[in-house]
Amino acid sequence: MNEHTPTTDPAVGFIGLGVMGEPMALNLLRAGTPLVLWNRSPLRSDELRNHGSASVAATPAEVFAACGTVILMLAHADAMDAVLQRGQPAFDAQVRGHTVVHMGTTSPAYSAALAVDVRRAGGRYVECPVSGSRKPAEDGQLVGMMAGDSDCFAALQTLLAPVCAQIVECGQCPSALLMKLSVNLFLVTMVAGLCESWHYAQQHGLDLNALRTILDAGPMASRVSRGKLDKLARGDYGVQAAITDVLKNSRLVADQARLAGLASPLLDAADGLYAQAQDMGHGTLDMIAVLKAIEARTAALHKP
Repeated sequence: MNEHTPTTDPAVGFIGLGVMGEPMALNLLRAGTPLVLWNRSPLRSDELRNHGSASVAATPAEVFAACGTVILMLAHADAMDAVLQRGQPAFDAQVRGHTVVHMGTTSPAYSAALAVDVRRAGGRYVECPVSGSRKPAEDGQLVGMMAGDSDCFAALQTLLAPVCAQIVECGQCPSALLMKLSVNLFLVTMVAGLCESWHYAQQHGLDLNALRTILDAGPMASRVSRGKLDKLARGDYGVQAAITDVLKNSRLVADQARLAGLASPLLDAADGLYAQAQDMGHGTLDMIAVLKAIEARTAALHKP
């Protein structure tokens, strides 16, 4: 591991440098936070090596050895368990005396169980999933939802200020993950509806620039709608939030709804469209590629 740049602040661990994690870590580095980085694909961490007070660890265990607070921005529960060595003898020693900050999106039940395990081992645990895609992550405009050991909240809010425009305290685990799923339900259905509106206007031969102007100026406009309309107008399917990731999140929302005995009719319809888009080979495209599934369904109506 590289030598740390001398600093009066303790280093913070950051594990997981994917679509969201990379810009989040970069914003922390630009704010002067010394980070010890690890990513499964070394290229990602190597690209950040020369930004600010960054050093790269050879293993996740080295991150924990060097840092009291470790942020995890990982894709799923299996990746988190592997990094933490959960279920292995090394887990307790690795997390003891550490603050583990879970900023990805997993099931609420997983987060609640992990909180119990971390605390039992003598560590502290905070879940802080974020609302926003890659562009807000790059701009430091994510919205965080925080739950867990409340004595950590103040320090973490200060630490994460370069990443999140606002952090809302949600109480005990897994309230923040449940809140994130509530937010995701709105996002998943909203973007599907926006793409269907675009398709509807397009198929009627309307001026799509006029549609965009009206929606951007109207009461339903948001940062998300404006950004997605801009991408639709340019035919830009570059990833801010990939279909595959959206579908994963949609399934988490749906699974939680089933567990709670809740109906989720709009989510279920949108989930079907995202699943169809993925089956069509568009999983690595931005979530507006759900338009491809809507177009396919229209085409199917006109088959002889």
